[in-house]
Formats: sequence, structure tokens, C-alpha cells
Amino acid sequence: MAAQEADGVVDTVRDREIGVEQEHLDRVYRRLEEKIHEAEFLMHDAAQRGHVGTPGALAERDAQVFRAGIHLNRLNNEFEDFLFGRIDLLYGKDGKKGPDGAYTSVEPAEDALRPDNTADIGETLHIGRIGVLDSDYAPLVIDWRAPAAAPFYRSTPVDPGRVVRRRVIRSKGRRVLGVEDDLMRPELTAYLEGEELPAIGDGALMAALGQARSHTMRDIVSSIQAEQDLVIRAPAASVTYVEGGPGTGKTAVALHRAAYLLYQDRRRYAGGILIVSPTPLLVSYTEGVLPSLGEEGQVAIRAVGSLVDGVEATAYDEPAVARIKGSSRMLKVLRKAARGALEAPAQAAAPADGQLELGEEPEAPAAPAGTPTRLRVVAFGRRLELEADDLRRIRENVLGGTAPVNLLRPRARRLLLDALYSRSGAGSRHSDPELAAELRSSFDEDVSTEDSFLSFLDAWWPELTPRQVLDAMADEKRLSRWARRVLNPGEVRRLARSLRRDAYSVHDVALLDELNTLLGAPARPRKKREYDPLDQLTGLEELMPVREETQRERAERLAAERTEYAHVIVDEAQDLTPMQWRMIGRRGRHATWTVVGDPAQSSWSTPDEAAEARDEALGTRPRRRFELTVNYRNPAEIAELAAKVLALAMPGKESPRAVRSTGVEPRFVAVPERDALPRTVHAEAARLLERVDGTVGVVVAMNRREQAARLLADLGDRVVALGSLEAKGLEYDATVVVSPAEIADESPAGLRVLYVALTRATQQLTVVSGPRDVPDADGVPDLLRD
Repeated sequence: MAAQEADGVVDTVRDREIGVEQEHLDRVYRRLEEKIHEAEFLMHDAAQRGHVGTPGALAERDAQVFRAGIHLNRLNNEFEDFLFGRIDLLYGKDGKKGPDGAYTSVEPAEDALRPDNTADIGETLHIGRIGVLDSDYAPLVIDWRAPAAAPFYRSTPVDPGRVVRRRVIRSKGRRVLGVEDDLMRPELTAYLEGEELPAIGDGALMAALGQARSHTMRDIVSSIQAEQDLVIRAPAASVTYVEGGPGTGKTAVALHRAAYLLYQDRRRYAGGILIVSPTPLLVSYTEGVLPSLGEEGQVAIRAVGSLVDGVEATAYDEPAVARIKGSSRMLKVLRKAARGALEAPAQAAAPADGQLELGEEPEAPAAPAGTPTRLRVVAFGRRLELEADDLRRIRENVLGGTAPVNLLRPRARRLLLDALYSRSGAGSRHSDPELAAELRSSFDEDVSTEDSFLSFLDAWWPELTPRQVLDAMADEKRLSRWARRVLNPGEVRRLARSLRRDAYSVHDVALLDELNTLLGAPARPRKKREYDPLDQLTGLEELMPVREETQRERAERLAAERTEYAHVIVDEAQDLTPMQWRMIGRRGRHATWTVVGDPAQSSWSTPDEAAEARDEALGTRPRRRFELTVNYRNPAEIAELAAKVLALAMPGKESPRAVRSTGVEPRFVAVPERDALPRTVHAEAARLLERVDGTVGVVVAMNRREQAARLLADLGDRVVALGSLEAKGLEYDATVVVSPAEIADESPAGLRVLYVALTRATQQLTVVSGPRDVPDADGVPDLLRD
């Protein structure tokens, strides 16, 4: 990437392009501020019209105030983070413009492409949340739903239409953070205002390949475009399974497929598209590629650890614990725990005999009381009792079915009343069915409305939450009882210990979701709509009784209400555990699916078990399989080194073929003394910072990630320290892989995890070895030698 000195600061092509987009964004915000002032003026002017005094003037005033208020409200709600895309287009066949100010032609003009494979950009459109025109009615921003914005989502290298470059713009508020380009015509040299159109990110690589003199390179570019476009446009009536090694663009293909499906058949996918990524780091990348699709609640982008509302995975499970929690064996344990947790262990604060009587107010102990073992009530002048054996038989009767535990509470209440009524002997007092029914109804009402009976029911059959059950499983004795013949004592001990911490892991989230299904959630009353000043404007009831939702409000409401989706896209699917597959499967019972993965990169130790859970989640839907074979991320020098690990991890598995060579071999550094390892890693990361313009990723074993983050903090934002399991799906200009042996020995899948770590770099790779790696005289660790 070219660079030049300006005021002592290195100004890269990326920096300059960010500056170009920042300048445009500043102009857009100035125009937005003007529009807000106009809306405020309209509201004030319309309010003044009420002084005329006629009924017609009052109604007109109220209508104008309302419309101006809606417009102002929309502007204010969409004011933040709304610009996200840009397309640069060739001249079209005609000069017709649509209502949004953009040219309507879909195909380029016949003379748009010159014989020497050069062209001029005829139109540039920025895509955002709402349309914005300048004072001359030229488009500053095109509304993402407008027809003119469709090429941003529909254009592919095989069918580019007029699009030469598609740019994703990442912004926060008024600041542009980054840009990423896709070239739809990488073989073309395009000019914008007399200067060659630059490309950032993968687009720059595709441009270099497409414009290479070698005919072979052009063929490779065509094959990349063809195989990816085939996946993007595949019919969605079943399961589309996409397999491909590192650098083949699986994630990008899946995301563009989401856009293609939604824009081809918006009505069909109005039920929502769920995109599941393995880590929060990859979610941030995903949101950068398709930021707009969630604007009306149609696309939800979630990490596996955030699929359960209100829970965010922040903890890490060591491999032995992860294997327990992720295994399908946990289903049997959770089923027993969901029912067993009903019986809370006795606490010191509970009454000695566990009884509760009508007319008594139970004390509220600091800790939960134990499960009551006796129920006494006074009804029809008699004291009625249910002893521990009676209560046990009733509980067993209620739990005899498979219904969710919380949904069985009404049945438990009814059987308690049945048993009490039977003890009263009142059933034999009347032979007349109507009188008998009336007496029974009176009994039920008298007993069941007493606070003490309700308190007993709350203690004897509490409404359980998934968190409460998981907390109960932290008790090793209780867990041992629930996991009998399922987990061995060592597994019980490790599992219980991991559940005692405050934070949750990605594996805990799947357990919580399973428990939510096993417990069931009683219906909750709907929340009242918050007060809105617009509701108080006079005369509006006749014009529009309910205020319109903003896009953001609608997105939040739909996201909160939606539990299933019309299409589910799973990224890095090879890493999902059986329990995680069950969690995702519940969100796509009636969906079509796109499943993206690579068995060679799987970090799960028992892939056959996961495959069985995956097939159960996908059901009997037919499968359509595609394979991506071209690696355009790694240079050949890095790809060849990674292939040595792949041969150990999965003998016979072929690596995707790299399309370029840089001539820069991987660097090996051996550290004979363990104490010198941190210093060496810091020095190698600093060295790479001087050799690449972009980011440097330092990949370490999971138990060293926090230490690495502290060690490298002084090197700035361009250096990212991450654990081996966090590297999946990400890429950096250069990477430092620390102690391959530690990464390989982390779990049974460690060699596959090491393969992932070695394939993150687009330019340069450094491997730092310690004594455990057994490096040779050149510093090459034994795992990477021929």
C-alpha cells in the first residue's frame, strides 16, 4: 500500500479514503441540521395558525403540527450512525433520474467500457438509513430501501450491472471509523474525477489479481467470482451447506447471501434472518458488512454467547469443562435438574417442620426457605392437613408428564385443592350436582385466595428460572444426584466448580436456553406504552390515533418479540457443540438455512456427536452442498506452512490453493528461556508494526490471552492480542503465533486450532517458539517441520 509523509504522519491510502468519506459525512450532517431546523420552524409556524380561530384552521394546525412532529422525530432518531455504504457506478444507457435523484439505468452504456479495459465512474451513491438531498436536490444519501440502493445488495462479480466498487463504511456518530471495498469488476481500471479508483481491504487484493499480467491470475479471479456467486444465488428452499478452507471468503459469501435473499423476496423473509457468529469479534465484522439489514428488525446478528436475551458470555471454560457442557449428555442432566430444583434444600431460617398454616404470615428469611413438608388449612370449620407423603405423591403425579415445569404449576395447584377437598369430606354432603359444584367452587375460592396458601404454593412449587436451576447445579451433592450414570465424579466436580462463578461462558448460554425450554415461561402482562407528548396534541385522535413507530423502535420491538426466524445463517458451524446446535435449532424450526464451515478448522473435540445434533436441528430438509477452493487471504508461503499442520490434524485433507506469492517467508524465532518469551513477543509485534500498514494479531493459548493483552497494550490499537479460539474468521495484515505446542496441547482439537491461528495473516507471519516447542537450529518448532 502506498504511503506518503504529511506533517510527520504516515498517510496511507486507507487513511485518505476514510478522510474522503469523513468529508462527505460532515456535509451530510450539516444538511441534516438544516432539515431539523426546517422541521422545528414548521412546527412553530403551524402552531401560530391556531390564532385564526376557525374550526378548519384548528384542524389544519393540528395536522401540520403532527406531521412536522413526526418528521422531526424521525430525523432525530436517525441522526446517529446512519451512513454505511457507497457504490461507484459506470455511466448508464440512458440519462433518466428517479425521484431520489439517482439514475435509473441498471446496465452500463455501450461505450462505458473502453477497449483498453478502462472506464470512468459516472455516478457515486452513498447508502444510509434515510434519503438526504442537498439544496439543489442532488442525492447526498440514498435511502437503503429505495430502488437506487438495490445494486448495493444485489450486485455480484458475475453480474455486476453498473457497479464497479461497493464500499462498506463503518461509522460511529459523526466519525468514520473504517472502509472496506468489494470490487465487482476487478479487471477494470476505473477513474473518478481523473484519478484511479482506489480499493481498500479484500478489494485491493482482488484488484491486484485482476489487473495482473498473467493470464492464469485472471482465470483464478474468475473462478473465485464464479464459485462465490453460485453460493450467493443458490435457491433457499432447503439447507445450503458451504464448506471452504481459510481465506476462501465463506463469511463474506454468507453475508452477501443474506442480502441477496432479503432483497429478492422481502415478503418471504419478513419473518427475519438470524446470523450466528462464533465470537463477538466476528460479530463486529459482520455488522460492518451488513449494517442496514437490521433497521426494520429483519436481520439479527448475534454471537453464540449472546443468543439468550439478557445474557452475555464473558467467561471462558477450560477444554475439559467445555466438553462436558457441550455434550448432548447434558440434556439428561438438565431434565433431572429442572425437576429436582423444585425441592430447595432446607435452610436454617425455615420453620422446624416446614409447615405453613392459613392465617400465619411466613417470615422472609435472608436465604430461600426449604421446601415445605406439610400443608395445613382451616376450611368448613375443620383443620385439613397434607403430610410429606401426600405432597410427595402429588408432586410425582404432576411431574409424570413431559410438560415444562413452570407450566405444570396450575396442575399442582389443582391437585392440592383436590386432596384438601377430599380430606374435608364435603364431597358427600350433596347429591345434587349443581349444589356439589357450587360448594366445591366456594371451597376452592376460599382456600386458594388466602395469602398463606399462595405462600405455600410459591415455596412448594416455585416459578423457576434457568439461572436458579444452574445455580442449584453448582451444589456438587445435588448435581451428583442429578447426573448419576451420566457424568463421572470427576466431571461432576469440575462442572459444579465452574458454575459457582458469577460470569457465564458460551457453553453456559446453551444450558440456560435448554433450561428455558424445560422450564417454560408463563405469560407476562404487556408493558404499557410510555407517555409521548405528541399524544396530547388536540385534534390528533381523528387524524391518527396511534403515533407511528420509528425504524429503531420497530427493530427493538420485533427483536424482543421474535423467537424464530425465516432464514438462519450459521458461520463457522464446525465449532458448534451439540447443545449449541439445539439452541440455534429452536430459532429456525420452520426456517431455511445457510450453514458455513470447515471441518479442518473445528475446535470441538467430538465432531461426529456435533454432526448428529446438527442433523437433528436441520431436520429432514434436503441439503445442497458447495465447496470454496481458492484461498485469496494467505500468500503461498504462509499457506504451505499451515498445510503441514493440516496434514497432522486431518490426514488426506487438501488445503485451498493460494492465488499469490509475496516472496516473504514466515519468520521463526526461538526463545530458549521461558522468562524471555514476553519480551520477545513484544519485540516481534513491534517489528511487524513497522513492516505493515494495517493490523497485527498476536495469537496465544487461551490461558495466556489476558497476559498478552497487558504485555502489548503500549503498542497501540493496531496490535490485537487474542486467544487461539478467538481468532476464527478474523484476519490481520501480519500475525505472531506464540508457542504452537501450547496451542496444540490445549484440547484434543488443538492441532486444528493451531491450523486456524497460522492462517490469519494476509502478508507476514512470525512464529515464536519456547522450549516446549522443541525448535531446531533455525527456530522452526517440531510441529512445523517436514
